[in-house]
Amino acid sequence: MRYIPRMHAKALNTTAIAASAAPGKPVLALLPIMGVVLIAFLVIGLALPVLPLHVHDGLGLSTFVVGLVTGSQFGASLISRVCAGQYSDRSGPKLAVVAGLLAAALSGALYLASLGCVRTPSLSVSILLLGRALLGGAESFIITGAVTWGLAIAGASNAGRVIAWMGMAMFAALALGAPVGTALYSSGGFLAVASATALMPLVTIVLITPLSAVAPQRGVQIGIWKVARAVWMPGFGSALSSLGFGALLGFSSLLAVQRGWSPVWLPFSAFAIALVTARLFFGHLPDKIGGAKVAVGSIFLEAAGLALIALAPDRDLAAVGAALTGIGYALVYPGLGVEAVRRAPPESRGLGMGAYTVFLDVALGLGTPVLGLIAGWAGLGAVFSASAVAVLAASVIAVRLTKSASPEESRH
Repeated sequence: MRYIPRMHAKALNTTAIAASAAPGKPVLALLPIMGVVLIAFLVIGLALPVLPLHVHDGLGLSTFVVGLVTGSQFGASLISRVCAGQYSDRSGPKLAVVAGLLAAALSGALYLASLGCVRTPSLSVSILLLGRALLGGAESFIITGAVTWGLAIAGASNAGRVIAWMGMAMFAALALGAPVGTALYSSGGFLAVASATALMPLVTIVLITPLSAVAPQRGVQIGIWKVARAVWMPGFGSALSSLGFGALLGFSSLLAVQRGWSPVWLPFSAFAIALVTARLFFGHLPDKIGGAKVAVGSIFLEAAGLALIALAPDRDLAAVGAALTGIGYALVYPGLGVEAVRRAPPESRGLGMGAYTVFLDVALGLGTPVLGLIAGWAGLGAVFSASAVAVLAASVIAVRLTKSASPEESRH
């Protein structure tokens, strides 16, 4: 999301005039791209609730390996984000999306290949790890290309709407992917999930072929380390709060199976639906009353939801806890994101948001395997208790941000 292309003056003026003259048209033009994001992340969401079951129960591997397989996607996303942005600027966002969809299809092929080695679990999970890593790279290319494509169509005046709508399409797909993936797994095992992962991206490529591309643009070269120093504090707070997201991703279905809750996808879907709803109705609050202030209250809500999951005696209370977690996390991330953008140099705010996102990738790529170790030592309930403590630690950073002026504010 960090690469916002510089449009030619004529193209920019045309887009701005179209946006001001008919504000609904650019938004309507985003719908096909949102559809691409929806389908692409539906593919990603298919495996989320069943992958832990396949690795732990099907292959007989440890909870640490479950965390490693789940987190490998986010580690690959971290590594590939810069490459995805550069490719989008150089070759055009439409081609970046197509490249991501091809990579997603190949990841499904690797899922299928891993099933041929189930008698050798170590080999099977190694191929599966490669497929997950490739899917992480695909995610970077798809979401970076889609947002850049949307910005080129809707214009800079609609940048917030573009990012928000793409995010809602993404989480809606993840919420839908959980029950669909569980149904596929129940009817056809991991083979059905792998087959859908391989085929659906190819169908999506056919659907987006008629859509108009935008001219590739060269990205502005900006010092990443300078921006990283400016945004590290809200980024670190975001990383801590994102461990709750990682706990839901990697371990909610295993906890449901252990405690006899059905359906196993309910906690994650409750989380994702609540997150989308909260962003839809309350996403304006960080800009209106301050990002850090919103983050403080949301952090406590997220931590309370995680604690409720850890202690829940039945599936209904676990679903309520997951929903609270989703509502809290929905506003922590953009709340601290507002603080990150304000602290970035004015000429580098796009890159500032990109650097901020890296902290999320690091938290999920490294934190999820650590949560897997905790599960092995102290049980699955401890995963949610530990992530609640980590989320609460983010409140210290959020409170400090409410008391400190950004570099830009201190100059006024």
